[in-house]
Amino acid sequence: MSDTLMDFDEAVRRYDPVLGLEVHVELGTATKMFDAAPNVFGAQPNTMVTPTSVGLPGALPVVNARGVEYAIRIGLALGCEIAESCRFARKNYFYPDLAKDFQTSQSDEPIAYDGALEIEMEDGSFFTIPIERAHMEEDAGKNTHIGGADGRIEGASHSLVDYNRAGVPLVEIVTRPIEGAGARAPQVAAAYVRTLRDIFRALGVSEARMERGNVRADVNVSLRESPDAPLGTRTETKNVNTFRGIEQVVRYEIQRQAAILAAGGEVLQETRHGQADGTTRAGRVKSDADDYRYFPEPDLVPVAPSREWVEQIREELPEMPAAKRRRLKAEWGLSDTEMRDVVNAGALELIEATAAAGITGQAARKWWMGELSRTAKEQETVLEDMAVTPEQIAELQGLVDSGRLTDKLARQVLEGVLAGEGDPEAVAAARGLEVVSDDSALLAAVDEALAANPDVADKIRGGKVQAAGAIVGAVMKATRGQADAKRVRELVMERVQG
Repeated sequence: MSDTLMDFDEAVRRYDPVLGLEVHVELGTATKMFDAAPNVFGAQPNTMVTPTSVGLPGALPVVNARGVEYAIRIGLALGCEIAESCRFARKNYFYPDLAKDFQTSQSDEPIAYDGALEIEMEDGSFFTIPIERAHMEEDAGKNTHIGGADGRIEGASHSLVDYNRAGVPLVEIVTRPIEGAGARAPQVAAAYVRTLRDIFRALGVSEARMERGNVRADVNVSLRESPDAPLGTRTETKNVNTFRGIEQVVRYEIQRQAAILAAGGEVLQETRHGQADGTTRAGRVKSDADDYRYFPEPDLVPVAPSREWVEQIREELPEMPAAKRRRLKAEWGLSDTEMRDVVNAGALELIEATAAAGITGQAARKWWMGELSRTAKEQETVLEDMAVTPEQIAELQGLVDSGRLTDKLARQVLEGVLAGEGDPEAVAAARGLEVVSDDSALLAAVDEALAANPDVADKIRGGKVQAAGAIVGAVMKATRGQADAKRVRELVMERVQG
């Protein structure tokens, strides 16, 4: 049975939405958080495991120092205080994909706490998100349900468990209640997670590939009658890993909860699951922290990062994404809309790397936002997965700038690069695509075209210089588009007027 929904505009007029977001990021360490199993995506199931990964008796955990460093980086980037001492805890819960039946996490002693993040909205305005904590934990494995619709557990005949992801380092970032977003709540939620994704990449702590589940959000939504009223009952929609999905979940829950409250009902505190159509469906009744029976992990000593180490990490933090966007926007001479398009296309780092390889930012943007974006859309992939590097695009533009390729020929060369035929210069040579710049060869083609079109020469002599276009076109056709059209026109005029 489908849920009853209230019109969104009416819902935000009658009720005040409050958000809470718990964002999980998988860290890009070489090994897992508590054992030496490789942290590798896409390996054969159950091959990236050790006895500790699957909770075998007697297997003891050891903390990954790089994972702690990455957690501190994240905490500092979010303006958090870094704990002088913190410890891990056991979060007891039945995890079929975490064989030891508890998750090693942090409870009342997180590595980072009390931060804030300013996010920029699409209209250029800013919104501040209060951060309660960022804590370290481990990921669970992955269940695959066989026989159910769309891989879901309903109707499945059995499930398979892959423990490769069990124990992968995670940092979970938990906000305080996000108030004051009003009708912009869906956009605020998505912009916050997008900003986090960009920060993770800038810090070098994660590939932050949302389609791989590297970043995913648990989205909490509640409604109250006014900003002065107590917080309402919240729902938590689990593991949303697209920006559009986050927007849709917030919007849907506002509409669904508003309809319940307007009818005199009560919102049930529960976990929910986002659906492909933007709706949510009920999961289980939400557990409170007491239900997890947290207690200190007896097999791990407290983590006590020295203040010197924390300050060293702080000094080594890179330029944050928001500051970088403002700088590059000015350097490249882009409008607000152009920069927004670049960011939304995931092209910022690619353009920056291409410009760093020796061409202008505008030229780099032309390729990534033009030909390459079109091709990526046709191939239903993302720009960063295209079979071309920033260095190759810079080399391609260099061939254009030197006059060895026209834009049209360069696009043909790019086709060859994307097809795996080699670097641009090699493709141009192999395909015979370089511009014909030998005047003697061009003159021969001009003379042949003039001989075939004697009336055109008469028109040019009579003052109709635009008629030269016919000869230029004939020469371009004869040279398969490899002639320099400007030079051909000059030679035509010299021949006719000479």
